[in-house]
Amino acid sequence: MTAAHPNVGENSQITIQRLLNEPLMSGARVVAGADKLDRELTWILPLTEVPPRPDPLDAVGLYARPEALLANGSVLTALAGRGACLLVVDGTIPADFPRAGLPAGLVIIEMALPVGFAALNRLLAERTLSQELQAMRYSTHVCDSLAGLFHRGAGLQLLIREVSNLSRNPAMALDARGKVVAHNGLAADAVKVLSASVRHILATGVPAAQRSSGHETRVDPVAGPHSGVWTCIASAIQHGKTFHGWVVVLVPFATLSAQDLFRHRIVTEQATAIIGSEMLRQHSVDEAEERARGDFIQALVHGSFCHEQELRARADHHEIDIDSPFAVFVAHGVLPHPVDNPVAGMIRLARYAAGISPECSARTDATVIGDVLVVIRALRNGDDAAMGRQMADFAQEMYAELERRCRTAVAVAYGRPAHNAAKVSDSYREARIALGIARRLRRTSAISYEELRSLTVLTEIADTETSRQLVQEVIEPLRSGPNLLETLTNYLAHGGNVNATARGLNVHRNTTLAKLDRISRTIGLDVREPENQFTLGLAIRLSLLAEVEAAADREAAFR
Repeated sequence: MTAAHPNVGENSQITIQRLLNEPLMSGARVVAGADKLDRELTWILPLTEVPPRPDPLDAVGLYARPEALLANGSVLTALAGRGACLLVVDGTIPADFPRAGLPAGLVIIEMALPVGFAALNRLLAERTLSQELQAMRYSTHVCDSLAGLFHRGAGLQLLIREVSNLSRNPAMALDARGKVVAHNGLAADAVKVLSASVRHILATGVPAAQRSSGHETRVDPVAGPHSGVWTCIASAIQHGKTFHGWVVVLVPFATLSAQDLFRHRIVTEQATAIIGSEMLRQHSVDEAEERARGDFIQALVHGSFCHEQELRARADHHEIDIDSPFAVFVAHGVLPHPVDNPVAGMIRLARYAAGISPECSARTDATVIGDVLVVIRALRNGDDAAMGRQMADFAQEMYAELERRCRTAVAVAYGRPAHNAAKVSDSYREARIALGIARRLRRTSAISYEELRSLTVLTEIADTETSRQLVQEVIEPLRSGPNLLETLTNYLAHGGNVNATARGLNVHRNTTLAKLDRISRTIGLDVREPENQFTLGLAIRLSLLAEVEAAADREAAFR
């Protein structure tokens, strides 16, 4: 839909020159200020009725009869200082009036024949109302053009194309962060250059804390392609107190006529409400789609589908091939700074995690479960070794990027490859177990389930009566004493070296010896005996594994 421009007047404002061009002013003579005739004129007041200070008189003209000029000439300088731009003397300036008393800042007009204040005031009012009526008509035309497209569900790109058609210049829409969400009339290289220039100029002179609030309409020069200077006319999109972005018209010239600038301002200002509504609608659609995708990913990792047909139908909706192999990666999310909405912050972090990829062609989805980021990534077909290398590369990349973004060391854990979507829940459970073990061992890096084989190999026996009895007899009695279990764990980790254990715990050697004696008496086993050390190490591993698996089971049951 391409719209023609209605007539919106020759200029966007009434000037002193336009007033002089009126038939009523025929024969008027400019006595002073001939170089200032392009100044805007909004109203005219009798010299004897000017409001007292501190009211400004910007773009206000003054009317005086010749005899009144003699009585009030002394106040002209003060009125010019308050912003008055024009003095109309309704007749010949008296010969005995001191011309040196006329302030340099005023345009002085001497009428050939008296016309009276009423006629002059009526003329200016009619021209002002005519201009406003023309602006209203054009605003209605612009609004109707855009509203018609909006109600037909045209979408953001077509709305911006209509803004471009109405202005006969390139146009773009920016979101609250300054990202271009739609544009028309610009080549790809021009979009890159101009969007950077526009973002910079719209932020210039505005404190960071206020950049999320509307700033009405701005007209600024911006750097364009090939070192050119363009003019940016930008109107803020604001609903209530919430700022959503900008509607921008870009003119490939450094200077614009008043008529063109007038039209472009109307187009951008009228477009903000409709384009803002479309941006809100699209945001709601995106959020709903993201929630649905997150629900699907959570059902996938928990194996919550009733049957394969349900899995396949929902996967088809999200364009996921359930027959391809997948990898599951998990990491505890740590927001880099406090936010008002931690849930939204975690979701943004999950999106970021999903976008981390040395190979962008692979399908990657992410969600948040509690405080854990979950990323599911499609793998290229191959043997387990080849898929393992793909997983290791991505895990390392994810670890490095999350560490940089979260500003702290993190652990990224992953299980073995899932050969199809139905096996994703098994891979997820392995990844959660590996993450739980890594957290308890205070390890930060990219960690695979298979790397923890000395622990994970015990999963099949961890949930047996014999294992539970061993943990109950050896581990549980140590939980009641002060740091007994921690001392034993460190002692075994240091290969039975008392001095190394004391340094690791930052305590005296004699304190460590005393605690080791107490541990031996509590469990009825001499911890210095190699055979007993093996048994105690096994019990600690079984206890750790049981805790991690219990946490995974609780999550699955809650789901």
